[in-house]
Amino acid sequence: QVQLVESGGGLVQAGGSLRLTCAVSGSIFRADVMGWYRQAPGKQRELVATRTLGGTTNYTNSVKGRFTISRDNAKNTVYLEMNSLKPEDTAVYYCNVVLIGRALWGQGTQVTVSS
Repeated sequence: QVQLVESGGGLVQAGGSLRLTCAVSGSIFRADVMGWYRQAPGKQRELVATRTLGGTTNYTNSVKGRFTISRDNAKNTVYLEMNSLKPEDTAVYYCNVVLIGRALWGQGTQVTVSS
């Protein structure tokens, strides 16, 4: 069974950094698209960043210049390096993977940025 295993969330002060990791287990296929979404309390889930197998990236405007998405295709793993974190980045971050035409979600990891 294919699973997404997330790690790396936590509590950090404003201006700090965190690195999120999401690994796909149980599949021999490489994900077409890997990315991160987030959902803050009372708000809709929003795209943070995505990266295709070919290396094309997409970021929401509010994180450009602060967050970097990368992936290890051999390990079917995606990373989100988050720098200069702000209180408004506080949310549950979800890994999203498109694998053989199916969209899969991780369980979510909490990121809390204190002011």
